Amino acid sequence: MASLHFFRRNHPKAAVSRLLIGMIAAAAAVMGQTAPSVKIGPVAVSGTWRTRIEAWDWFNGAANDTYLYVGSLGRLSFAQQRKTFDWQLEVALPVLLGLPDDALAPGAQGQLGLGATYYVANGRSRNAALPFVKQAFVRFKNVAGSQAQTLRLGRIEFIEGAETVPKNATLAAVKRDRVAHRLLGNFGWSHVGRSLDAVHYAYNGSRNNVTLVAARPTRGVFQVDGWGGLNIGLFYGALTRQVPMGRSAGEFRVFGLHYEDWRHVVKTDNRPLAMRNGDFENIGVTTAGGNYIHAFETGSGTIDLMLWGVLQTGRWGRLDHRAAAATAEAGYQSPGLPRLRPWIRGGVHHGSGDGDPTDGKHGTFFQVLPTPRWYARFPFYNLMNNQDAYLQLILRPGTKLNLRSEMHWLRLARRNDLWYQGGGAFQPWTFGYIGRASSGQRGMAALWELSADYQWNSHFQLGGFFATARGRDVMNAIYPDGKNANLGCIELGFRF
Repeated sequence: MASLHFFRRNHPKAAVSRLLIGMIAAAAAVMGQTAPSVKIGPVAVSGTWRTRIEAWDWFNGAANDTYLYVGSLGRLSFAQQRKTFDWQLEVALPVLLGLPDDALAPGAQGQLGLGATYYVANGRSRNAALPFVKQAFVRFKNVAGSQAQTLRLGRIEFIEGAETVPKNATLAAVKRDRVAHRLLGNFGWSHVGRSLDAVHYAYNGSRNNVTLVAARPTRGVFQVDGWGGLNIGLFYGALTRQVPMGRSAGEFRVFGLHYEDWRHVVKTDNRPLAMRNGDFENIGVTTAGGNYIHAFETGSGTIDLMLWGVLQTGRWGRLDHRAAAATAEAGYQSPGLPRLRPWIRGGVHHGSGDGDPTDGKHGTFFQVLPTPRWYARFPFYNLMNNQDAYLQLILRPGTKLNLRSEMHWLRLARRNDLWYQGGGAFQPWTFGYIGRASSGQRGMAALWELSADYQWNSHFQLGGFFATARGRDVMNAIYPDGKNANLGCIELGFRF
């Protein structure tokens, strides 16, 4: 890839074709081979490499809104398990190639897709790469003489809502895909990700889990330099309990998360810019809430339920912060088509917005530091000031292929608030969330998504994703030349 001429805007089809051929050829050369586990004495060595082509067709703006680029992330881990402790050192290498240098529009149109976001975050470079330490920790076992207690110290990845894995397969899938990452995640879909410099305590009983975390998030996510930390403090605590009930099973979690942001940056909210430019006081937001998931085994299939909700209080600079969010979902797996194993799910989400930018209060739900694409797979939105009604169909023909299609109907919760994007702080000098004025409108988009993931063997995975958004009044007000957008991705993953 010494030559990058195929990244030019005029040749998107040629670029996709060449990159696809290269990825498939590389995979075919080793497909079906079985790489042995690597051991250096008592130290286990493992690694992953993920390459993704992203083709963006953003809402039509006054700059280049159609482009593609390549992002890769390699991770190499060294770990050792001992009787009283274990340790891990993991190094990451993100590589970004062919970022667009002409996808920045003036005014509210701003960055036209994540290619522009990566470009700006990396010093306006079209190509960027930098190795850094992703994880480096020691975990002590049998804390205070109890095998149920562990204490982990150092740089870690942590995902709230994923503290335990239920034995019930349906619950495990719902928890992984629809509970975890909502407020605090590793942002693993980005080509860099997020870590925490943390103290992590866990108690794992037969039915109960208690998790406590005090942490400082690292840089990364969109910038390849993930070495340093941010002047932000996180404090998280949760109790998770399994609820077995014969042929059904459930799990509930109650949790609290406190976020302190001491950075002197301009906040993203719906106040006039002059007011925001004069407010560099700290953000201190406490989130309290819980979730419950349940799976019912019936004679005609499996029914699942998921309820999630939070309340927030605290300070938003000079403003009092009061906000809330809630989600309700249900699903059904029919035994009638065993070759496809269909799973139909649907739900609604409401994240509060701020109705009055001049009343001295901030009412926009704050998503803290999530992995936003877990709930917005075409990540032009997140869960803030958001109302989302959605349907999902999953087909699982065999054990290797997973097909998933979704429909979303998106609107803003409050017309006087902003359309928000992003997943939180990742640099000392930028806030981390982007907001665009709604022009007094609420309708955002109707969104359709389709993905296919194929697990070739234990080492290789191939995935594809396509989404199209049909914009409504909010998009039309900001992008009058074209209110629709599309995103296509092809991804190859390798692990050993």
